Amino acid sequence: MDIFSRGYCGIWLQMASIWFVAVLMQNFRGSLSTSNYLIGLGSYDITGPAADVNMMGYANTEQIASGVHFRLRARAFIVAEPRGSRVVYVNLDACMASQIVTIKVLERLKARYGGLYTEQNVAISGIHTHAGPGGYLQYVVYIVTSLGFVRQSFDVIVDGIEKSIIQAHENLRPGSIFVNKGELLDAGVNRSPSAYLNNPAEERNKYKYDVDKEMTLIKFVDDEWGPIANTLINLELLKIPRRVSSIVPNINENRKEWMKVAASFKSSQGEPATRFSSAAKRVRNSLRLANRPQFVSAFCQTNCGDVSPNVLGAFCIDTGLPCDFNHSTCNGKNELCYGRGPGYPDEFESTRIIGERQFKKAIELFSKATEQLKGKVGYRHAYVNFSNLDVARGNDVVKTCPAAMGFAFAAGTTDGPGAFDFKQGDDKGNAFWRLVRNFLKTPNQEQVNCQHPKPILLDTGEMERPYAWAPAILPVQILRIGTTCHSQCTWRVHYHGWPAPS
Repeated sequence: MDIFSRGYCGIWLQMASIWFVAVLMQNFRGSLSTSNYLIGLGSYDITGPAADVNMMGYANTEQIASGVHFRLRARAFIVAEPRGSRVVYVNLDACMASQIVTIKVLERLKARYGGLYTEQNVAISGIHTHAGPGGYLQYVVYIVTSLGFVRQSFDVIVDGIEKSIIQAHENLRPGSIFVNKGELLDAGVNRSPSAYLNNPAEERNKYKYDVDKEMTLIKFVDDEWGPIANTLINLELLKIPRRVSSIVPNINENRKEWMKVAASFKSSQGEPATRFSSAAKRVRNSLRLANRPQFVSAFCQTNCGDVSPNVLGAFCIDTGLPCDFNHSTCNGKNELCYGRGPGYPDEFESTRIIGERQFKKAIELFSKATEQLKGKVGYRHAYVNFSNLDVARGNDVVKTCPAAMGFAFAAGTTDGPGAFDFKQGDDKGNAFWRLVRNFLKTPNQEQVNCQHPKPILLDTGEMERPYAWAPAILPVQILRIGTTCHSQCTWRVHYHGWPAPS
């Protein structure tokens, strides 16, 4: 949920908010005296149980892990003022973040660092993959298909987040941050365009596409690892022993490799050798690159919504014809309607193609990122009861209500259809499933009226047995890193009680 609008000023990171590429060693000139921030990066494995565990996201009991395609990681980014505030952003290769995971991570950080990292300045989000182990959340609706809480999934995510933050904390170094934006047109489509067309025309006219196709990239640049030759030389290496065997470890075992490196340097053509052009030092610099900081990149979730990588559209698996546009069905059945990726029928190839398209756009933006962020590091955090908010609608003020899942929810999507006779766009429901619903929890009339015209299938916001099915009070978090505006910055935060940042 977007809780703010931006007056062309700065970069704010929400949980699950931004495409993100970071680096410690790229071709930007810098020095310690010109650094804006201290930057720390970390990455740690969170793959978890790779077999016999239900995956998180599709709510499909048959989607059981049976091996590893790619390992999953937590990636941490710390940005700090040299003598001021700091923020932590952790991106998970997981469906989503988890409140109980966050609580446990913060407990560990408090034990290690005191009050340095808290719920105020630590934001954790997932990339929304549906191909990671489930069972690590605490609400029934998120773990019912994993048959409850899975300790292995939970423990590895908590450990990985903690260790990635420790890594980032321990390698904080002076650096600068650059930002760039561009459109990525061929990696995502709206998987429910008919639903989008139900929005008012005046709202749709505000946007160029029916999904957000803008990629925002943040580039971190470490001062020491720039292109200037002497920045590749650690001051501790200025007193160099004369014996080659002391300079180059294991020279005898790797003689061919070292000879190849030495031969790659061109002759100086009789020019005077300096401490910057010395072939010996350039060889040492090449070898030292093995010790340079790790490159960490993260492709974080942007706006939540009906965005699908199945860019070819949805088709019926029995006839090969396009699915019904309004209900995503084939002869009235949603189970036969599936979206197709660019590598159809090979889903692994589709994954590769979409990833490559995102990667190429990120590289393009990365190479042209010249707009530098400067200014303060800040954050805002609040717990908000989303089941009871005042919302302005024109000249009227309406209220939100407890969460509820509609009949159309059970139909799934063209990326993963549901079962039985549910249909997308269903605003009627049926008597049989109402009986099933009432066995679990019958919604009261106030809730029915509030959710209208959506018919309630599961009244999750008011279901408490054996414990809460869904959260009502959620953390809302914004991290601020500097500003890009050159005149007055204006911000409007739409949640009452939050002052606009200066």
